[in-house]
Amino acid sequence: MRVLGAILAGGKSRRFGTDKALALHEGRCLMGHCIEALREQVDDLVVCGRAWPGLVSLPDRPVADAGPLGGLNAALHYPGFDAVLCVPVDVHPLPGDLRHMLEGGEARVLASQHAIGFWPRRLGSVLDAHLERGHRAIGGWIAHTGAIRLPDAALALVNINTRADLSALAA
Repeated sequence: MRVLGAILAGGKSRRFGTDKALALHEGRCLMGHCIEALREQVDDLVVCGRAWPGLVSLPDRPVADAGPLGGLNAALHYPGFDAVLCVPVDVHPLPGDLRHMLEGGEARVLASQHAIGFWPRRLGSVLDAHLERGHRAIGGWIAHTGAIRLPDAALALVNINTRADLSALAA
């Protein structure tokens, strides 16, 4: 199975105050951490919702600023892959065996960090229709597809929305 890694990075970082992808943790930007964590787990890697040197950039689909689902939708329509392993740029630390944890024949997401997921490519047209009906919430998409929610409490993932969250990650 060919799996595309997709980093969802099209947000505005309003609560954080500056571009979260560039925020430093342990001497490296958050985007760098995502790239390193995913690169060995997938067959190719893209960034959704923004440009990043050295990676193919996919604009949100069907329109810009469609939120995480716009980035996921763009990745699901990228040719040559059977599935997409997506992660947001602002959740850390990503496990080195994330693909192994999530990969399967159906959609799977982490229970509390549900923007981290494994999505079969065949769901691209379903997501197109979902977005065309005006739905933008990832929770609604998960419910619509019946994606399996996998426990993730033991992973101790931190969703970095504020500078305090970044400090908590360092601790």
